[in-house]
Amino acid sequence: MLKFPGNMRPSTIDEREKFYRSEFDVAGLKKWIGQRQGSLKFAMILGRHTGIVSAYHKNDKDNVILIDDWKSGGDIREYALEYLPESLYYDRNRYHDLSACSKCGDYPESCPKCHKFSGQQLAFDLDPENVDCPYHGHIGKKMQLGRGLSFCMYEFRVVRRKAFELAEELKGTYEDVGVVYSGRGFHVVVNDEKAYTMPRKERKALARRTERNYPIDEWVTAGDSRLMRLPLSLNALVSRKCMIMKELREFLKFDPRVSNIVIPAFLKSARS
Repeated sequence: MLKFPGNMRPSTIDEREKFYRSEFDVAGLKKWIGQRQGSLKFAMILGRHTGIVSAYHKNDKDNVILIDDWKSGGDIREYALEYLPESLYYDRNRYHDLSACSKCGDYPESCPKCHKFSGQQLAFDLDPENVDCPYHGHIGKKMQLGRGLSFCMYEFRVVRRKAFELAEELKGTYEDVGVVYSGRGFHVVVNDEKAYTMPRKERKALARRTERNYPIDEWVTAGDSRLMRLPLSLNALVSRKCMIMKELREFLKFDPRVSNIVIPAFLKSARS
């Protein structure tokens, strides 16, 4: 059984619909997309972890639904309203021509060798379940007990501090480093051009070094997993908004149980 701190819980289908219809920040998404218009893909997973999925799309509960024919942030919102996903992602790969990808069949292992591929965002995924916990043990024990996606506030506080420390460390090498709250843990992302064009061998070596000191998912940094939760979207596993952390010093006090910037309106109205 999944267990989360505070009032974190899976969102219902109706709550997902309310969020994407009334609260999803399309203008903010447009700003976040910026110059990546035409080079960026999106994706959805409908109900793999919660088992909650729209009756119209129940046969795709565990599938990855790709979005590569979008023109605006409004199009992404329309896809979300159609499918009401558990999770909404962006593809960290950067492409010269998205139309060529649909013809290719989208085989991820082929992307770095394709002339339509122009790099991948460097990212570090820090999840609370990767933290050794005095109450819940290490990741192996958590998986055995079915707690692989569950977490407690001890684990959250450790991963919050580690995300801050990693971002500060990376700023010694890169100029454009950001931290995103994913709904459970944190993503530290690097948008420098030299990071986008980092060779695969170098990425893997960096992932191995980083894993020694930080609770990251190594395969994300190495480039084996290219999907990352979309900022401003709803993480329907825990009913929290995925948000960019703008003030890192204040971020060290951030508590997702009570922070209004990440609690969706449907939970605020329920507790008022």
